[in-house]
Amino acid sequence: MEKMRRPFQGVTNVIRFNWHFYASSFGFVLLGVALTNSIAEKFQLYSYLACFFVTGTMLISLLSSYYVYDLSGLYELKWLEGFGIERGSQSVNINAGFDETSHLLTCKFKLHGLVVLDFYDPLKHTEVSIKRARAAYPSFPGTTHVTTTNLPLGDRSIDSIFVIFSAHEIRNENERIAFFKELERIIKPAGQIFVTEHLRDPTNFLAYNIGFLHFYSKSTWRKTFQSAQLNVRDEVKLTPFVSTFILTTHGDSL
Repeated sequence: MEKMRRPFQGVTNVIRFNWHFYASSFGFVLLGVALTNSIAEKFQLYSYLACFFVTGTMLISLLSSYYVYDLSGLYELKWLEGFGIERGSQSVNINAGFDETSHLLTCKFKLHGLVVLDFYDPLKHTEVSIKRARAAYPSFPGTTHVTTTNLPLGDRSIDSIFVIFSAHEIRNENERIAFFKELERIIKPAGQIFVTEHLRDPTNFLAYNIGFLHFYSKSTWRKTFQSAQLNVRDEVKLTPFVSTFILTTHGDSL
């Protein structure tokens, strides 16, 4: 597949869309260093340790993002090979306002009839990072804006559904379950749903510190899938930080 991502594109986007976090952290470090000499000597060590901790957290976060989004091959989509995604199949890609994968999926698997759905709702999805991403990247041509609980597709009409780094933006549990019930409704009996997410686990905590709270745990995802009557046929670890759940309506669950 042709090279369609620039070097450092992933980590650059992380900084670009979340610059307020890095700016405030950098400002904290500068202020801490500047004020350290004016506080009592016995507290200076703690001030330096705090500055070191904040700096280290930022660097680890950026290095982890660089590995995941630029070095790991995540966006080469090789991890989707071998799942029987065929040219001409009825496929859907669902995003939450920022779509980096529809063009890649179209080129990789020749999915020229790919249906792209965007469930972004500015009243619910208020994160400034999403707004910045939407301003920077136009929607994939033909993208349809939808609600999470009403997807405009027929029952049992879709072969493959891709939900890549978007489902965690549905913060309400009942809405999230309703969304996956919609996926269960539209997927064919032999179809597959690919859900790619970071998890709220120790590895992502080490990488993103309290930012890992924006993710959901594996047990939460499994509860959601079970409530929507979907089975986890397989789980693929793309990196230590990212998992893809392959869901079906029938078959054995893990």
